[in-house]
Amino acid sequence: MLTAMFLAALILITVHSQETEETITYTQCTDGYEWDPVRQRCKDIDECEIVPDACKGGMKCVNHYGGYLCLPRTAQIIVNEREEAAAESTSGRNNVIRRTPADPQRAPPNPTHQIQCAAGYEQSDHNVCQDIDECATGTHSCRADQVCVNLRGSFSCQCPPGYQKRGEQCVDIDECTLPPYCHHRCVNTPGSYYCQCNAGFQLASNNHTCVDINECDANNPCAQQCYNILGSFICQCNPGFELSSDRINCEDTDECRTSSYLCQYQCVNEPGKFSCVCPEGYQVVGGRTCQDINECETTNECREDEICWNYHGGFRCYPRNPCQEPYVLTSENRCVCPVSNAICRELPYSVVYKYMSIRSDRTVPSDIFQIQATTIYPNTINTFRIKSGNENGEFYLRQTSAVSAMLVLVKSLSGPREHIVDLEMLTVNSLNYRTSSVLRLTIIVGPYAF
Repeated sequence: MLTAMFLAALILITVHSQETEETITYTQCTDGYEWDPVRQRCKDIDECEIVPDACKGGMKCVNHYGGYLCLPRTAQIIVNEREEAAAESTSGRNNVIRRTPADPQRAPPNPTHQIQCAAGYEQSDHNVCQDIDECATGTHSCRADQVCVNLRGSFSCQCPPGYQKRGEQCVDIDECTLPPYCHHRCVNTPGSYYCQCNAGFQLASNNHTCVDINECDANNPCAQQCYNILGSFICQCNPGFELSSDRINCEDTDECRTSSYLCQYQCVNEPGKFSCVCPEGYQVVGGRTCQDINECETTNECREDEICWNYHGGFRCYPRNPCQEPYVLTSENRCVCPVSNAICRELPYSVVYKYMSIRSDRTVPSDIFQIQATTIYPNTINTFRIKSGNENGEFYLRQTSAVSAMLVLVKSLSGPREHIVDLEMLTVNSLNYRTSSVLRLTIIVGPYAF
């Protein structure tokens, strides 16, 4: 907005005297200027200081000769001081005294002679008309809710910033109904307004724009891991923990309760993790599986006259010579009853000792051991049977060929337990010659199914 610069207007006032006729001519300052009694000339009025809210819409006010300019805040202003002085001089006050030709040497009239001033002006001590500041003297008629602004020869009643006239009253301007000043929310107040931001945002330095708050950097609210998102944040937990109901703290995850298949034997929950343990006689393999420890290789506690037999979950010591009278040991685990001994005629010719181990609760039916003739005679028939150790019917012997048979587990066995089963092979030839051999099988059932 540009207020034009006006040239000085001459106001002529004639004063008559009884003694002689003379004319006193003086110049009054134009709009935008006021009289400077010290410098005895008109000086520019700085409207940017006295006019409330002179420029709107974020423009800046720049005082100009006889007016002011509203320019963008980025504009650069160059002031020519010489032009300013010239402008003030053109708006200056000139006093001219005209004397009559009858008495050219007559002195000028009394300077305190009363002059007549226009409305809104009054005579000063220097016998000039000066503006009356109605706002300072209290002679204005502005309402209590209005602001008095002095003008040249008058005054103006204006509303304070943030208010507008409606009739004779000043009413609040609801800035929140105008084009959006605020990024998120606008709150109107009497004569002004302020901006608010949604949760997770804060006002920028311009008090209008809302910027995201990085809660993770400002004050990490999460117990473990924090991830900032626009207007909020997300908490996450380290492996082995889970978010609690408040979505901020982390609680230990009891993995042992979530699944019964994590460990082969027993799961032990720990803060943020779990571990697997195995029973005595086993060791953890791969973090979860239990593997039997072969104590016969690691901690053989058997005597020299004993042999160590490892089974699932432990070991046992058996005599190196298991033969009982009248049998004699012929090899490491084979006992023979001598033919020369009459007692042996009613006994099996040989007894072979074997040991085996099976897991507890093994699936049935299941083939577990095969018996086979070591010596084959021509024109003989071999039959197989369970001679002893099957009182509860846990086993069944199935002949698989003329010289072999398979021991089948038909009832599940739970350990720890030891079974001794005698498997007998009868051999008969065409001359009714009969002989038998016994395989004494010791079955050790481990305490666990692994």
